[in-house]
Amino acid sequence: MILVTGGAGFIGSNFVLDWLAQSDEPVVNLDKLTYAGNLANLVTLDGDSRHIFIQGSIGDFALVARLLSEHQPRAIVNFAAESHVDRSIHGPEDFIQTNIVGTFHLLEAVRGYWQSLADEPVRQECERSSGEVSSKQSFRFLHVSTDEVYGSLATNDPAFSESNRYEPNSPYSASKAASDHLVRAYHHTYGLPVLTTNCSNNYGPYHFPEKLIPLVIHNALAGKPLPIYGDGQQIRDWLYVKDHCSAIRRVLEAGTTGEVYNVGAWNEKANLDVVLTLCAMLDELRPRSDGKSYKAQITYVKDRPGHDRRYAIDAGKIERELGWKPAETFDTGIRKTVRWYLDNPAWVENVTSGAYQNWVGKQYGSRS
Repeated sequence: MILVTGGAGFIGSNFVLDWLAQSDEPVVNLDKLTYAGNLANLVTLDGDSRHIFIQGSIGDFALVARLLSEHQPRAIVNFAAESHVDRSIHGPEDFIQTNIVGTFHLLEAVRGYWQSLADEPVRQECERSSGEVSSKQSFRFLHVSTDEVYGSLATNDPAFSESNRYEPNSPYSASKAASDHLVRAYHHTYGLPVLTTNCSNNYGPYHFPEKLIPLVIHNALAGKPLPIYGDGQQIRDWLYVKDHCSAIRRVLEAGTTGEVYNVGAWNEKANLDVVLTLCAMLDELRPRSDGKSYKAQITYVKDRPGHDRRYAIDAGKIERELGWKPAETFDTGIRKTVRWYLDNPAWVENVTSGAYQNWVGKQYGSRS
C-alpha cells in the first residue's frame, strides 16, 4: 500500500493511473479537490478496489494521521501543492498555506507514523494483496518538487544540477523551496527516510488549461487568441508526464534516502517555439475551417512580473545512479498530448467551465 497526496491533480492522477496499470499494489489517494483536482481524471478507476480516494488536505494533521494508522502505507508520494506561478503572483497566501504549512503538517504526521513502525517487518493478520509490509527500514517519503526553486539561468549557463543553490523568484517557487528545505530538515534532524525529485515543465493528458500547452490547444480550437508573454523567448525544459511518473517510480524503488534527483528530458524549447509547434500540429490534425494557420491567433501580451528567462535540468544523476532515461522525445510526447486533447473534448469542456473561465477572464480579459 502507498499513500499519494494530490493524486487527483495533473501529475498525481497520471501517477496513480500509471501505478495501477503496472502493479496491483493499492493506492490511498488524498486530494483536497481544489480547482485543479479533478476526479474525472480517475474515472477509469471507478469500482477498482485498489484505489481508495479520500477528499482532504495534507494540512489536516488528524486526517493524515488517521489514514496512516488505518492503511499502514510503506511509502508516501507527495504531489499536493498549489502550482501555478501566475496565481501565486495574484494570490500568494494559498501557496504559503498549502506548500509550506501543509507540508509541515504532513511531515509531522508522517514522522509520528514512521517512528511508530517496527524496526523489522511484522506480518499483519490480514495479508496485503501486494505482500508488502511497512517497516522503519523500508519506509520512504518522496517529495515531488520543481526546477523553479533554482531560479533563472542565463543563455549560456549550464543546466541546473542537484548542487545548484536555491534562488526562487516567485511566490510559488519560494513556497516550494521552503517545502523542500523542510523535507531535507526532517531527514537530517529526525532521520526520516526522504527522497526529493525536482522536475522540469511537465505536459501531457489531464493538464489543467492554465498552463501553456493545454491553454494554447484549448484557445486555438475555440478560436481565441493564443497569449504569449513578452517576446516568447522564455526557455523551458519539457518533460512528458508519463516519463516523469516512471522517474518517480524508479527513485522510490532505488533512490538513496536524503538525496535529491533532478528529472528532465533534455528538451529546451522557447515558449514561442512550443506554440508554433502546437499550431503546426493542429493545422495538420484539426485544420481551421477557413484554411488559415492557427498561428494567426498568436497574441503577445505584457510579460508577467519577475518572469524567469530560462530553466534547464541536468538529469545526469538519475541516469547514472538509477538508470532512468525519458522514453519520449518532445516531438513524440507533444503529438501524443495534442491527440489526447482532440480525443477527449468532454474532459476539456468540463474543466474549462467555471473556475478556469473566471480566472482567465481576470488575467486576459477579452483576449481569451
